[in-house]
Amino acid sequence: MLAYGASADQVDEIARMGKSTALESLVRFCDAVETLYTRDYLRRPTPRDLQRLLQKAEQRGFPGMIGSIDCMHWQWKNCPTAWQGEYGNRKGQKSIILEAVAGFDTWVWQTFFGVAGSQNDLNVLGQSPLFNDVLRGEALKITYEVNNTVYQTGYYLADGIYPRWTTFVKSLPHP
Repeated sequence: MLAYGASADQVDEIARMGKSTALESLVRFCDAVETLYTRDYLRRPTPRDLQRLLQKAEQRGFPGMIGSIDCMHWQWKNCPTAWQGEYGNRKGQKSIILEAVAGFDTWVWQTFFGVAGSQNDLNVLGQSPLFNDVLRGEALKITYEVNNTVYQTGYYLADGIYPRWTTFVKSLPHP
């Protein structure tokens, strides 16, 4: 049901269980995943986590880097018929976009699925909760120096599509 966006009625014959049992099993599965992984993975970085990420980045020559950000476009083969108009890309394929931020240790600490109609990285970025703390003035101060210039905000490595904000550094302009 999760993988294909199917309703409980659609899987009752395949799974050989009734609709109510399929729904209860799905809820229990999701609760178990949340219980197992929330403490370590399904959360924002704590100040201690952020310090660890910054130290690792600095050791690799990227002082002030919080992580790498990018969006992945997934073709949605089994997109429900009712949603197909909202999740179509410019090539006519059904797709969904996942924004993710990861550190050097491949810990993905920020994910956001773009909402219907958001068919490019910039639309997803505009709706993502990633920068809510920055906009509210609640972001942690990260001080570092590069080329005798002191910066007060961390940054993300990004590709060329992201806007020219100080929080994005495009490391390879011509890869």
